[in-house]
Amino acid sequence: MQKIKAGIINFWNDEEGMGTLEILLIVVVLVAVALLFSDQLTSWVEKLLENIDTKIPGE
Repeated sequence: MQKIKAGIINFWNDEEGMGTLEILLIVVVLVAVALLFSDQLTSWVEKLLENIDTKIPGE
């Protein structure tokens, strides 16, 4: 039982790797950038799709 308790405590105190807070902050920044530039992103994707449609050979 002591080994299990020690393993849980070690796991809880482990500070390696990315934590939940860091991942959450990255997601928030990405969403904010996407919202700020949504018009530009939408027009860019539409232009890409139009170019794909016109540049396909044999059509």
